[in-house]
Amino acid sequence: MARQVLVTGASVAGLTAAWWLGRYGFDVTVVERAAGFREGGQNIDVRGVGRAVLRRMGLERAALDRGTGEEGTAWVDARGRVAAQFKAGDLDGDGPTAEMEILRGDLARLLYAPASAHAAVRFGDGVERIEQDADAATVAFASGRVARYDAVIVAEGVGSSTRERVFPGENAPRWMDLTIAYFTIPRTARDDRMWRWHNATRGRSVSLRPDRHGTTRAMLTLQRPPGGEDGWDPARQKAFLRAQFADVGWEAPRVLAAMADTEDFYVDVLRQVRMRRWSNGRVVLTGDAAWCVTPLGGIGTTLAITGACVLAGELARAAAVEDACAAYERAMRPMVEQAQDLPKIIPRLMNPHSRLGIRLLHGALRVASAPRLRGLAGRLFARRFPEPDLSRYPDGRAGPSA
Repeated sequence: MARQVLVTGASVAGLTAAWWLGRYGFDVTVVERAAGFREGGQNIDVRGVGRAVLRRMGLERAALDRGTGEEGTAWVDARGRVAAQFKAGDLDGDGPTAEMEILRGDLARLLYAPASAHAAVRFGDGVERIEQDADAATVAFASGRVARYDAVIVAEGVGSSTRERVFPGENAPRWMDLTIAYFTIPRTARDDRMWRWHNATRGRSVSLRPDRHGTTRAMLTLQRPPGGEDGWDPARQKAFLRAQFADVGWEAPRVLAAMADTEDFYVDVLRQVRMRRWSNGRVVLTGDAAWCVTPLGGIGTTLAITGACVLAGELARAAAVEDACAAYERAMRPMVEQAQDLPKIIPRLMNPHSRLGIRLLHGALRVASAPRLRGLAGRLFARRFPEPDLSRYPDGRAGPSA
């Protein structure tokens, strides 16, 4: 196989793919529409096979060292009293708080330095058109550049514009009836190292999570069918949230006040990406562009890291791009489909609409957190997935012929 590869998107999946492809001897270019490296983002975690990939990259220890310091998850009432909690390490395996909790921007930065040593990274540019023939994919960029590549990897995220150009109308999104606003607020003395989660009626919740930068990460969540909120401008989004959460107690007034001046405000109306295929000739999808499971799946970042590693490994093994893409899909599809197999009632159960529902949720969590039931709770939170066999792929140190 010839060795020119384009990766579109410089976040976790794209940078992981670039790292592995560079180690295998490919000539890699990464393009990112943002003007520069994006530092922001909320808490993510890496579990199971995803940590195994980071370990093979020599980055596991560094990722743990850059963790948020979150010590567990606590559900609290309007006075801040703990109704139920799970401390990290109490369960058999990772619970709501994993051992490797890290901010998206911190993990992406950790990946960026070694990936850019293997690849040419170009910010402020993106794909405008792709045309394929028997020999290559010709890519026209927003900057006016035109280049030919043996393979194009699309790692742009859930709303990927390149995916829609190459796979028009093929995404059948599954909406999860949950809207979440994410942003960073000043830390106060009341903030501890727990992920604190407060439920209010009408499917509302307020969450506060620690970070390692001296600030606090806030989430405002609404359980309701999608209303197009992600397409509104920030001023309208904030006005909507202020109206929705005006009567919520606990830390909601502080969060709403800080929302006015936050610099990283973002609203996501959760939906899964459902694609019947992940490749079209020499163009292949990975990460959220291929299979977004939403944060409800619990392993989105793990899938991004794992899928990128598997795709690069199959490209290094195969004689043709199409063969590599088929093998990659065979390896990843079982894990992705199980991760996406989430009953839509889960957001409703975790975000009750009535006071009785909240009491029942807290009661069930309190029972599950009892020491004698932690084994059962661990199995509930730590789902098991059919993971791909990483032993198929060399670590890259010996080059693509290893």
